[in-house]
Amino acid sequence: MLAGCFKEPTPGYKVLPEGSQVYLNGKGLRDLSSAKDALAQGDRINYLNLDRNALETLPSEIQSLTGLKWLRLNENRLSELPDISALSQLRRIYLRGNRFSAVPETLKNLPALTDIELSDNPIPEIPEWLARKEGLRNLSFNRTRLRRLPDDLRAWKSLYSLQLGGLSLPLDEMKRIRAALPKTTVVF
Repeated sequence: MLAGCFKEPTPGYKVLPEGSQVYLNGKGLRDLSSAKDALAQGDRINYLNLDRNALETLPSEIQSLTGLKWLRLNENRLSELPDISALSQLRRIYLRGNRFSAVPETLKNLPALTDIELSDNPIPEIPEWLARKEGLRNLSFNRTRLRRLPDDLRAWKSLYSLQLGGLSLPLDEMKRIRAALPKTTVVF
């Protein structure tokens, strides 16, 4: 006997395969209410692209995306993030071109985080907790308001790249950064 061979298959639009990628970029979204069906099985989604929308807030329901490894929120209208500490597998977060006036503190609670993109935001400083965060690989702060990095950059020894283009950093600060991170590709 072949058990279950005549069961009706589950429709593909209701069940996402493991490791699914969801592209909702450039849709003019102001919130995620119209995307509830696409995001319903959040633990199966590992990549979510919400670039170039009109999001001013990110709903706390984003916490249900527990399998997420890469979150793209570039070019929205975000100035803060909700608590996303449940996204313990998140490795990359891209927040370029938003309205962040500080590095979102919720990022410090993401143990797998390796890449942070915060270019084109009015961020004036890097918080000490970020300077102490180990395991980071790529950081981008191009065209922000940074004038100086934290004094102690030892936790960033594993950085592959540090993007600091378009900043008004003093020459002695640039030299200090290069000396502190000799194996990192630093772009001024």
